[in-house]
Amino acid sequence: MKKKKIKRISLAGAAALGLLILSACSKPGVTSSSNGLWNQIVFWFAQIIHWLSFGGSIGLGIILITIIIRAALMPLMSLQIKSSQKTQELQPQIKALQAKFPGKDMESRRLLQDATQKLYAENKVNPYAGCLPVLVQLPFLWALYQALINVDFVRIWNVPTNFFWLDLTVKDPTYVLPILAALFTFLSSYLMMKSAPERNSMTLSMTIIMPIFILIMALNFSAGVALYWVVSNAFQVFQTMLIANPWKIIAARDAKTQAVLDKEKSRERAFRKATKKK
Repeated sequence: MKKKKIKRISLAGAAALGLLILSACSKPGVTSSSNGLWNQIVFWFAQIIHWLSFGGSIGLGIILITIIIRAALMPLMSLQIKSSQKTQELQPQIKALQAKFPGKDMESRRLLQDATQKLYAENKVNPYAGCLPVLVQLPFLWALYQALINVDFVRIWNVPTNFFWLDLTVKDPTYVLPILAALFTFLSSYLMMKSAPERNSMTLSMTIIMPIFILIMALNFSAGVALYWVVSNAFQVFQTMLIANPWKIIAARDAKTQAVLDKEKSRERAFRKATKKK
């Protein structure tokens, strides 16, 4: 189990390191003549936002490119959600194995690891399958994010940056977008957590911490970035309801449990009838 935790930490560390490297590769003032492959990718994303800004609305361009990227990555996210769901379903059995093999010595830890791997294999679950989609989508989402921060749409394309009551180049003075971004982040986390057969303190804390983190970030970045977070997290809510509706998952789990109970009761009735006849 410790090896699995180390692998998870390594993947998270690799993702964070990747983001830091990409962040260092792009700075404010990116143009078509900027040096570096990453700067060109960032400018390319900005160019797409400009192309999608029908009627000169950068806000519309941000909304459309966010939806397009999220839709394109939807198969990977579907894999991630389903893999996470399968892993969650096995948590009660994993806890039972942990109780059976406390891991107080080397032999106990070995038996626990073997039993856990066997459980995953029998249920065709790869606990790390959900990590790959996250790593794959990060460069796309980060390039979009940096395009909004580091490319001057007004100076390069001479397009207005107003969107309804907002100037997308400055912070949202009404706090509407930051609040919406935090709300959709909470809904996304809540929906994923609701279908879990068991909940732990880390899951519950992340459901609260992530919306607060997004709120603070959105309050300190331009309204264009906040708009991106609103649309991205709203799409995540839609995607979760489409792929892993928690109420359907709970209903299916309850139906399965009831079917097992009904089968056991049927066996008991059959046994009692057979005993009476004797």
